[in-house]
Amino acid sequence: MRALVTGGAGYIGSHLVDALVAAGHEVVIIDNLSTGSVRNIEHQLCNPACRFINDSILNLDTLEQIVPGVDIVYHLAAAVGVKFIVADPLSTILTNVRGTELVLQVAYKYWRRVVLASTSEVYGKSTGGALHEDADRVFGPTNINRWSYAASKAIDEHLAWAYARAGLPVSIVRYFNSYGPRVNERGYGSVIANFVRQALRGDPITVFGDGSQTRCFTYVSDTVAGTLLAGEKPEAVGDVFNIGTEREITILELAHLIRQLADSSSPIVHVPYSDYYGQSYEDTPRRRPDLSHARRVLGYEPRVPLEEGLARTIAWCREHYTLQPASDSLPTRVPTAALP
Repeated sequence: MRALVTGGAGYIGSHLVDALVAAGHEVVIIDNLSTGSVRNIEHQLCNPACRFINDSILNLDTLEQIVPGVDIVYHLAAAVGVKFIVADPLSTILTNVRGTELVLQVAYKYWRRVVLASTSEVYGKSTGGALHEDADRVFGPTNINRWSYAASKAIDEHLAWAYARAGLPVSIVRYFNSYGPRVNERGYGSVIANFVRQALRGDPITVFGDGSQTRCFTYVSDTVAGTLLAGEKPEAVGDVFNIGTEREITILELAHLIRQLADSSSPIVHVPYSDYYGQSYEDTPRRRPDLSHARRVLGYEPRVPLEEGLARTIAWCREHYTLQPASDSLPTRVPTAALP
């Protein structure tokens, strides 16, 4: 099989590329390196089974050259990271919506199977129990930039459903807080990256609010496994799947766990959301996936316990992160929404 991975130099995308190559497939990567890094894929650049194109999914000509030569498109490219989305919602909307529109348009033209990477953010301000794929969604007002990412990814899903109704083989995966090696040093959408960086530096580990908000964190190999299953299983076509874990933890508990595993003496401090995002920021207090549908249709089962995954991640970060004091340009305040 020959696969296209958009956003393939990103944290999740590069692990997906590795898994596809290891399975004997040929892979084409397209990434504009806005949040991805060549370092994530440099070990594949001399591999004849892998080709990297440094370009944007907004370039229709490039997509027209690539897509006819592949069998499946894994569409992971997107604008991510709460802080950056709040600061530049226009780029978020254009990249996520227009980019997905073009990818689906070209895939439809050449009739190529598509796996669309979406996010648990599409559920919005969830407060109840485990979220099933058909759960209702509740968003904040449109003048709150924080919701532009969730809304744009929801539109991506609507586009995918529209093409699916036209017959295109499409599957959607909703990632729940993926983490692991190669998670970006600047954090972007990962609270774990920020906590680990702060812990390893000995900086204060900054928790927004009282830290009672909960998330379910998914080790990257489990994220990739679910993505591959969605691209392989015929019964996955025309369907959407939660890809995550059911281990729920508060952000404050996570901070303590990372400090312990990193053998850090960093203090844990609480700061208001407004200090980092401004007065209009909104967070969601709880987000936990219902995995019953993914288990039944895909045979998906997360394998890596949180403590084990964090230990692997901390070891990787210790080797690869820049661990000078926080006086440099890296952010010292921590996003807790933890977008994938």
